[in-house]
Amino acid sequence: MSPRVFASALLVVACSSPDNTPLIRPQPDETPKMLNSDLPFHYPGALYALKRQGNVTLRLYVDSSGQTVPESTRVEEPSEFKPFDSAAVEGAKALRFIPAKLHGEPVGMTILFPVYFRHPEAQPLAGDTALKKSGRG
Repeated sequence: MSPRVFASALLVVACSSPDNTPLIRPQPDETPKMLNSDLPFHYPGALYALKRQGNVTLRLYVDSSGQTVPESTRVEEPSEFKPFDSAAVEGAKALRFIPAKLHGEPVGMTILFPVYFRHPEAQPLAGDTALKKSGRG
């Protein structure tokens, strides 16, 4: 069985620049939409062997071309295991989006992006909704 990694994007209420400086900007008409058909996150081998699972929430800046700005990526909510946090940050570099739009024009914005690491043979985490949200499991 292979590891399962799920992800989804959540809109952040406040917009900010790549250096996380708050900007006063109206909310976009359209939020960023992920283009990746395969998620670029790799389950850390040592944690997989131990059947460890975790959730990481990243704060990403998606620029007006739909690229993530690696220097702006931050762990907003860490998992219990640092290797999951590192794997999420590393994988985020390969995420691609249709950018947010304001009045039909592409704009950069910050989003929260949860990444769920799930082992196929482990028990569900307490309160786990990752499998339900993804439509899998």
